[in-house]
Amino acid sequence: MWRWGNLLLAFLAELVALGIFAWWGWEVDGTTPVRLLLAIGLPVVTAVVWGLFAAPTAKRGTPVVRTIVKVLVFGLAGAALWSLGHPVLAVVFVVLVAANLLIIDRQKLAP
Repeated sequence: MWRWGNLLLAFLAELVALGIFAWWGWEVDGTTPVRLLLAIGLPVVTAVVWGLFAAPTAKRGTPVVRTIVKVLVFGLAGAALWSLGHPVLAVVFVVLVAANLLIIDRQKLAP
């Protein structure tokens, strides 16, 4: 039961990170086409990189690469949230994601 809850929370965190990237892309100073490109492009590129290297079924990701991609995606999402003027929310997001990923990692080691 707990395992599925933690996996669901991890999936929701991934979706939230994509949403943060879209939000950040839209709020960047620039023309509307540039903002639209960033708001759509950043989440798409992130999802592709995640799918190739960090997803549970990724064929290309070693454990080290998988960890690096997760740290980069969630760390950059936290930084984007901070730059959007929400430092407390950014810290809460990163801490919750880190705790969730540690719990999932420990559950994999449990018999």
